[in-house]
Amino acid sequence: MRFLLALAVALLTSPVAAQTGPVQALLQTHAEDIAKPSRRTIQPVLDDLAASDLPAMPDFLEAWADKGVVRHDADGLFFYGTREGDIYALRSVEDGTDVGEVARRDASELKPNAGVRKLIATALVQFQLNDPDPDRRRAALDSLSRNPTPDLLAPLRASIEAEEDRLIRNRKEALDRLITIRFGTDQTARLTAIDWMADRISLEARAALNAVLTTDRIVGTPPEGANIARTLQVGTDITAEVALDLLADEGIVPDAVSRADRDAALVANIAGAAVAGTPVAQLDTEEARWTAYAALSGTGLAPPRPPVDAAAILLAMNPITEVYDEADPAITEAAVAALAQVDARVARAQAADMTLDAVSLASIYFLAAIGLAITFGVMGVINMAHGEFIMIGAYTGYVVQQIVPDYTWSLVIALPLAFVVAGAAGVALERLVIRHLAHRPLETLLATFGISVALQQIFKNIFGTQAVPLTSPDWLAGAWSLNDVVGISYIRIAIFVLAAVFLALLVYILRRTRLGLEVRAVTQNPGMAASLGIDPDRVGMATFALGSGIAGVAGVAIGLFAQVTSEMGAGYIVQSFMTVVVGGVGSVFGTLAGAGLIGGLQKGIEWLNPSNTLAAQTYMILFIILFIQVRPRGIVAQKGRFVQ
Repeated sequence: MRFLLALAVALLTSPVAAQTGPVQALLQTHAEDIAKPSRRTIQPVLDDLAASDLPAMPDFLEAWADKGVVRHDADGLFFYGTREGDIYALRSVEDGTDVGEVARRDASELKPNAGVRKLIATALVQFQLNDPDPDRRRAALDSLSRNPTPDLLAPLRASIEAEEDRLIRNRKEALDRLITIRFGTDQTARLTAIDWMADRISLEARAALNAVLTTDRIVGTPPEGANIARTLQVGTDITAEVALDLLADEGIVPDAVSRADRDAALVANIAGAAVAGTPVAQLDTEEARWTAYAALSGTGLAPPRPPVDAAAILLAMNPITEVYDEADPAITEAAVAALAQVDARVARAQAADMTLDAVSLASIYFLAAIGLAITFGVMGVINMAHGEFIMIGAYTGYVVQQIVPDYTWSLVIALPLAFVVAGAAGVALERLVIRHLAHRPLETLLATFGISVALQQIFKNIFGTQAVPLTSPDWLAGAWSLNDVVGISYIRIAIFVLAAVFLALLVYILRRTRLGLEVRAVTQNPGMAASLGIDPDRVGMATFALGSGIAGVAGVAIGLFAQVTSEMGAGYIVQSFMTVVVGGVGSVFGTLAGAGLIGGLQKGIEWLNPSNTLAAQTYMILFIILFIQVRPRGIVAQKGRFVQ
């Protein structure tokens, strides 16, 4: 019974006997070096493991670096081991299958130090560069870009030829040149890589070129053969205070005579109640004491006082130069030229990116203002509640998403529904309030302002004071990026497309339909239109519904990237009025031009003063005030109703 019990315990606490395979066999050839690795001895082992091309080897290297490998003391075999109390649960290094358990005292955990783990990680990258999984290859490239080393240049180049993914191949080629620039030994190869970088604007390219141009400051004469970047000019390239600090760090300080030294010299040279011919009684001012000290120094009885410009003289005698860390002048000259080209490309890319931002902002302003432009042009109504129609559309989208959880379908439903709901609210406002205040602009303005405040409070009571989410579909997530500088979110692109659709739709309605003909007639001359049988009151109601409905659609679009609150419309009412006034009252294309001008102007001012958005708004308003002094009827002015 004792024998059977001992046998059972042995079977439960010993790994399965059949533990042979190519990985285990290779590990056993370097068993002692793997069990007790050091930076001095481990590199040949890692080279041998990497050259094996065994599919299971990357998993072993990862586990080894993570201290997840144990060695069975009895037979010296290696296993993946997970500690569970006083035992290790073992898995095969061949395929990761469970092979049994051993007592903690019967196995030794491999604990490579930080230096060895770094070498293991380098060897692991070589496997990952050729891994069948594209994500693991990208992860290897990320790791390599964060910590490039010359040891990985050869395996990186070897992996490029077999790479089938075009994007990954391009990145491998870029990293090849990055590492060549920093660690290459062949001048021609480095110059070729630098020339290649001149056509790129990626952050990695700029970082590589800047790394070549790193400098140290040298006080005094630089070493012979040093690659000098420039001699710093005090007051232009460096302040006098910083320059003196650098001199002081080298033990170079201007001579000085302190007042204590001066007074000690004067006391030591008193003779007959006088110092150098000056009575002691007259040495009661700083000027007199320094004059007496100068007389002493002139006779050689005291050290001379340094001149006033001693610091400037010292700086002139000890120039401060910046010396490149890179010793080869040809490399640094090429890097300077390449970086200048890259900076020019980046500047152009930033201009393109700002243009995209301006177009995106103009699209938002166009959607927000086009409805106001139509109603203002036809009815002459200053509707201060127009922003609340934007808010109604955004909340309509939010309610639809609560009912229809699929974000794509909810967006498809929300856009037309927001048009209907906001349009109905606009008709209600026009029928109940505005038509009764016709031709009374001040009272209309005050009434719509009061309605605006009332609508904000009503929606605040319904939906609360906190912002509610209006989530975009997954296909609108992320951004379209041309490079590291130029990019625009898919939501902004969708808003631009939506603005273009409404522009085309409104142009068609106004130019190809009876409603459009009547709107243009009422806009240009309402009295003549009425005499021809057109009902201005009916046209005004239809126009108000159309303008309010468009504002509701704009609310859904804006809510996809902005906070949906009861006060969100107030943030767009000022820009909407500015867009209408600048573009031209009642003109679709004028509104488009006004939106483009205001969007571009705002982005331009923000680029010049990015830290102060309030200043951007202020400058923009001042510009518009000056603009309407020059063109009071806007960019695209209506002609018919203003004929003298």
